[in-house]
Amino acid sequence: MAYDMELVKRIRARMEGLPTLEEKKMFGGVGFLLHGNMACGVHKNSMIVRVAPEKHTELMARPHTRPFDMTGRPMKGWLVVDPEGCRSEEQLDAWVKEGVDFALSLPPKEK
Repeated sequence: MAYDMELVKRIRARMEGLPTLEEKKMFGGVGFLLHGNMACGVHKNSMIVRVAPEKHTELMARPHTRPFDMTGRPMKGWLVVDPEGCRSEEQLDAWVKEGVDFALSLPPKEK
């Protein structure tokens, strides 16, 4: 299935210029990585955000979020934001910031 290219463009515009930004096709969509660590991405028509595990429960309480689950086992620290939850620029900015902050808190991955 195709993914939302407009959402990809909106996220890309917010992440341009960040250190070691890499855009990579993954999980049938696009992922944005910093220092090799996933920050956020797009899967189908929704945004995927990697967040600090200790904030996962709090962020899942926000409207239009759900667990990221592609295998039958939801991944702690990963969530899906449905289109309604990232429609406005302010909403998208907040979610990108969550993902970027967490990715930059991790040690760089070795290639």
